[in-house]
Amino acid sequence: MKTKILLVAMLVVAVALGLSWALLPRDTRNLIANMPKDTNVLFWSQAQRDAAFRAMDALPVLAKARTIEAGGKAYPLPQGDPLAIDTDIDAYMQHQRTAGIVIIHDGKVVLEKYGLGFDGEGKWTSFSVAKSLTSTMVGAAVKDGYIKSLDDDVTVYIKGLKGSAYEGVTVRQLLTMTSGVRWNEDYTDRNSDVARFNNAKPEDGLDVTVSYMRHLPREAEPGTKWVYKTGETNLIGILVEEASGKKLADYLAEKVWKPFGMEGDASWLLNSAGNEISGCCLQARTRDFARFGLFILGGGVAGGQQVLPDGWLAEATVKQADIGVPGRGYGFQWWTNDDGSFAAQGIFGQGIFIDPARKLVIATNGDWPTAQDQERAAEREAFYKAVQRAVDARAAPAE
Repeated sequence: MKTKILLVAMLVVAVALGLSWALLPRDTRNLIANMPKDTNVLFWSQAQRDAAFRAMDALPVLAKARTIEAGGKAYPLPQGDPLAIDTDIDAYMQHQRTAGIVIIHDGKVVLEKYGLGFDGEGKWTSFSVAKSLTSTMVGAAVKDGYIKSLDDDVTVYIKGLKGSAYEGVTVRQLLTMTSGVRWNEDYTDRNSDVARFNNAKPEDGLDVTVSYMRHLPREAEPGTKWVYKTGETNLIGILVEEASGKKLADYLAEKVWKPFGMEGDASWLLNSAGNEISGCCLQARTRDFARFGLFILGGGVAGGQQVLPDGWLAEATVKQADIGVPGRGYGFQWWTNDDGSFAAQGIFGQGIFIDPARKLVIATNGDWPTAQDQERAAEREAFYKAVQRAVDARAAPAE
């Protein structure tokens, strides 16, 4: 059954029509039975995640979502000749618990496969892949004149942060997660900042994220220390909305989703204040995540219009902060590699890998057994290398 059908709605329809639970397909019954009833995604069981990641924008326990509308004509993804990848793809997908994988080389699809009962018509959640989309909208806001300079203090745009540790922190430092504000991103700790901040009680007149973040202490001078902070990407989303006067989902639809030609509507989950959870939780088709990779690969042009400022991607997708890993770094909410490739990455196995030199995009969605899995992360990096080797072999002249 197509995953685009809302699983919760299927149960409602079945009851309304007087159908027996037993007449629903077994996979559908299993998915419905495992829909989570609490709001903390980090502590759902694997069965609950398998069920919910394809229907996050339909879960009654979560806040509402805002639609990111697609345009009328989809950007074409023609079929190309399969790459000779020296990997057992089925075994790789099974171990990665892959829901969807789309590989595009030189504008053509060279691999597209699905698992976990998912398919190309369904939407899977992004987790922190959304961070790279959010930072791209900062670029759009600079191009449109809503944000004057990356060296502006964030308090110029988010008034609620005045008087907090974010005084003196620039937009650039927020983009590179070098604010110097203390934060705990431990996904296994229910008392960590990342587990608590979305459920904080907002102060009067403030967004819930701003309310939480404005009380955090400073641990280093701005620009001197990199710490991964999902909460700061949520602040970036608020900053774009405050600067532009537009909801983040609407702005993304206007600048990218419609003009570039995404195949299907996407959605962005909202927090309790009605703002997009911009460090997470964008739902889209795997092919459209790949199309976003093509948008970036093509220099940020959509519908024939330059969406990003000159030089934006050259700065955003290279190392701006040292993360303590040889050969890698962090740009403007992109994970960077010294070979010129870069990636958007989300917990539980989500990703968009982009290699400009090889004209290569790899979009993946999945449900790893744990939020962070070093073994599977290394396996995914090895797979990227295998795809790169296959591209190089195809380009090599025949002997």
